[in-house]
Amino acid sequence: MTQFTDLGLAEPILRALSDEGYETPTPIQCEVIPAMIEGRDVLGIAQTGTGKTAAFTLPILNRLHTENLRTQPKTCSALILSPTRELSAQILENVRAYGRHMRVTSTLVVGGVKPGPQIRALSKGVDVLVATPGRLLDLMESGAVRLNQTSTLILDEADQMLDLGFFPAIRKIVGFLPKKRQTAFLSATMPKPIRALAQEMLDDPKQVSVAPESRPIERIEQSVVLLPKESKKDLLLELMSDRAVERAIVFSRTKHGADKINRHLVDYGLKSAAIHGNKSQAQRIKALDGFKTGAVKILVATDIAARGIDVDNVSHVVNHDLPNIPEAYVHRIGRTARAGKSGVAVSMCEPGEYEYLRDIERLTGLDIERVYLGDEDKFLAEAKKATPAASQKKQQQRPARKKPFTADSRPQGQRQGGGNRGGSGPSGGGQSGGGAKRPRRRNRSGARTPA
Repeated sequence: MTQFTDLGLAEPILRALSDEGYETPTPIQCEVIPAMIEGRDVLGIAQTGTGKTAAFTLPILNRLHTENLRTQPKTCSALILSPTRELSAQILENVRAYGRHMRVTSTLVVGGVKPGPQIRALSKGVDVLVATPGRLLDLMESGAVRLNQTSTLILDEADQMLDLGFFPAIRKIVGFLPKKRQTAFLSATMPKPIRALAQEMLDDPKQVSVAPESRPIERIEQSVVLLPKESKKDLLLELMSDRAVERAIVFSRTKHGADKINRHLVDYGLKSAAIHGNKSQAQRIKALDGFKTGAVKILVATDIAARGIDVDNVSHVVNHDLPNIPEAYVHRIGRTARAGKSGVAVSMCEPGEYEYLRDIERLTGLDIERVYLGDEDKFLAEAKKATPAASQKKQQQRPARKKPFTADSRPQGQRQGGGNRGGSGPSGGGQSGGGAKRPRRRNRSGARTPA
């Protein structure tokens, strides 16, 4: 059996991993870490919760240690981009945990907070910069950070980062990076169109796929309740009142919906908090901290929390609204069954969401256990009528393709950073009533794995 000691990592890193209680690397780590230590570009696909963060963080730290790299003012040696503030903060925590026995400087650059402290942190230069694209571009435009000395680029959750809506920001950032660099894209899903675009930004990458693409991990007990829309609130209260629920995340498709669901739970007397893009950064931190400490039992969230929340002992995930993008389902339910544990994922499906359910099953290759709350024939008849509207709405919500990035759209006041590699990269369950049974939890345990 492979151990971390077999992967060529420096002693200070191994000591930090020992402090964390980690001994055996996950499959994605066994493949990605040696490849990155060799200097290879990487395109990695692995199920959520399998340790992708450590897979790219440990080689970065190893390179900083072995090459004794020195950063110049307002520069960084390694840049890690992620789609959300929460995920970026989680990555930074791991960088600091794994590098605790090294002299490594790191900082976080995200929106929602005042830029002053971030600018001051960057003024002397940092070894590892973890950022979301929007705020990073703002600081590039102001001259607070330069990327001409960046030797490693990581795109975490690369499918979302390279989603069409992110193309302009990604292209601008890549345009300022040195042509000679190491690049790694890692994600739980990698649809074919996005994979093709990623290939244009990578140089002869090592492709790592350690599990069937888009297939949720087997330790999650999944079910879907097909029900009228007006029955969702009562079912949610029943599910969340169950003593088997230790800690749960409830997903809403919209910010307004998340607030309504949260108020419904709080009015019922349950300890709940909401997190979404309209909340201030302070509110989001408070909600997430309360969830981590147990002061809050239920976190109601939009897909902002589908990637980036790594909290122990999330026993249940409930999809109050099914996502209209099927890949989001994989990331949502991956918030449970982490660190070798089992979990339960219950989805609610109203007639207008039936097409979303079918898309999810096609993507994952699963026939999710179905339970009907009410008359099955009536539900299917309503779903058949609602399908065209659902399909139209789904198409409307997909982001439109943006125009290619050109040199004219570079941020002002920046030096040319060596160009864009490849030239043509992307721009940028349970139920109430009816006698049906709630899915039973299976109690399984396993070895803890790094984030």
